[in-house]
Amino acid sequence: MPLSEDEQRILSEIESHLYESDPELAREVAETTVYTHAFRNIKWAALGLLAGVVLMVWLLSTSFLLSFGGFLVMLLSLLFLERNARRAGKAGLGQMTESMRGGRLRHVVGGAGARMRDRYDRDNRDGD
Repeated sequence: MPLSEDEQRILSEIESHLYESDPELAREVAETTVYTHAFRNIKWAALGLLAGVVLMVWLLSTSFLLSFGGFLVMLLSLLFLERNARRAGKAGLGQMTESMRGGRLRHVVGGAGARMRDRYDRDNRDGD
């Protein structure tokens, strides 16, 4: 059911008052989605998974039991990642990949790929 004109006007007044009184909060509310918390947890779980793999491989030459501890860190991180991926759901994961495509990841990876293609094209032209 759509809002009436009076309700839309009241909502607009509340929004403008929020931007005037606390612009930082208004910016944070505008950028935050339902899936933000799950995404943050997925990032931490991926970091924990990577740390667990590194610990497991690094400590394998020292002690089997310490290496098993790294495996447990890896396993717990993977379970935490799976739990938060389920929480985010298909729509949330789609939103996350879209934000990664248009965001910082494209500048990091896409810029390197473009530089490599330019270098390859330049080398092929110079060689001919």
